[in-house]
Amino acid sequence: MHARYVLLLMLLLPLSLNAGQAQPEPIASGSRQLVLVISESWDAPSAQMQTFERKYGQWKAQAAPTAVMIGKNGMGWGSGLHPAQVQGPVKAEGDGKAPAGIFAIGTAFGYSPSIATGLPYLTMTVDDWCIDVNESPWYNRIVSTTNVGLAAIEGSSEPMRRDIHLNGDLLYAAGFVIQHNPGNTPRLGSCIFAHLWRSPASATAGCTAMPEPVMQNLLAWLDEKKQPVFVALPRTEYQRLRLAWHLPLWKN
Repeated sequence: MHARYVLLLMLLLPLSLNAGQAQPEPIASGSRQLVLVISESWDAPSAQMQTFERKYGQWKAQAAPTAVMIGKNGMGWGSGLHPAQVQGPVKAEGDGKAPAGIFAIGTAFGYSPSIATGLPYLTMTVDDWCIDVNESPWYNRIVSTTNVGLAAIEGSSEPMRRDIHLNGDLLYAAGFVIQHNPGNTPRLGSCIFAHLWRSPASATAGCTAMPEPVMQNLLAWLDEKKQPVFVALPRTEYQRLRLAWHLPLWKN
C-alpha cells in the first residue's frame, strides 16, 4: 500500500473508533434517587416537581407531582453532569434563570440545629454567606466570615441567614445545594439552591422554591448513599432528551 494511504488510514482510525464509542451516561448507574422539575417553556417561572427512585434499572415515581417556582426568567442551560447543549438559552450570573440540566445534589442546610434528612446537613449562622461576586476567589461557595474574613463577602447578595440579615426572611430556613457550576467558573451562575418559597406566585432569582411541608418531605426522603440527582428541563427539552438520558417517564 502506498505510504500516503497508510498515513491517511492512521489519521482516520482514531476518529472511527471514537465515533463508535458510547457517550458516558449523564446519570451514574449508582444514582437511585431523582428529583425531576419540568416547566412548560424556557421562559416559564413555574414548574412541576416529582420524585423518582430507581429499582431494578427502572425509575418509579415516589409521589404525585407538586407545584414549585423557579427563576423569574425561566431556565437556561447550566453546567452539571449533562453534556453541553447547543440549542436554547444558557445560564449566566444574575440572569434570573434557573439552570437546566442534570446536577448532583449537595449539602442540606437550614436554620435549625438539626433536620430530618439523609443528606449531609449544615446549620447556617450569621457568619455564613454564599458568594455571587464574579471576581471573588470564593465564587459559588458557601463560606464563613470566621474563616475567610469580612472582606471576602464584600459585594455579595447572598447571606445564608436571611432571617437575620434580611428582616426575618425565611427562604433559607430549609433547603439543599443544587450543584450547578461545580467548577465555580465566574459568570456561569452561582448559589443555586432548592429552598422554601415566599408564596405560590413568587418566582426566584434562579433557585427552585417550594412550600415548607414539601421541602420537609423531600429532605427526609433524600439519601446521600443513593447518589441523588436533580433534573430540571422545559417540557420540549425533556421530550427531546428523555430516552437518550434515560430519564423517568413524566405523565403529568
